[in-house]
Amino acid sequence: MSETVPKDIKLIVFQLNGKEYGISVHYVHGIEKVHHITRIPGTAPFVKGVINLRGVVTPIIDLRRRFGIEECKYSDLTRIIIVALDDIEVGLVVDAANDVIDIKEDSIEPSPDLVGVEEDEYVTGVVKVANRLLIIIDLYKILDREKLKIEG
Repeated sequence: MSETVPKDIKLIVFQLNGKEYGISVHYVHGIEKVHHITRIPGTAPFVKGVINLRGVVTPIIDLRRRFGIEECKYSDLTRIIIVALDDIEVGLVVDAANDVIDIKEDSIEPSPDLVGVEEDEYVTGVVKVANRLLIIIDLYKILDREKLKIEG
């Protein structure tokens, strides 16, 4: 009789507006301090522009804007998480990113139904870690090609 062992998942934990979010390290290529961002006209409002990251032009998405959260000034803690999904590589601007944790895959609970919360559509689930509640985000929805298209 075979028993399936729950898989460990390593998450990068980041903060937005006082909440903690998690994203699998599988998608993360790096965490950078905020560089000069060059604005590109005609892009979606949440696309801040592009940066030159070691010779690679990388689009930058402000997750506060993407989630419908009020923008704030960048601080010394503000970070850009470089993520890659399929053939898309982008930077996600977050308030802070300073933790890596291991969780069991089966400890992720479905996202509760939240009424009137725009960020809910980008959530795959939540996980309780000690006295913390982490919101696991869905990169496929955040990086939806249709919504990332240039608005015209």
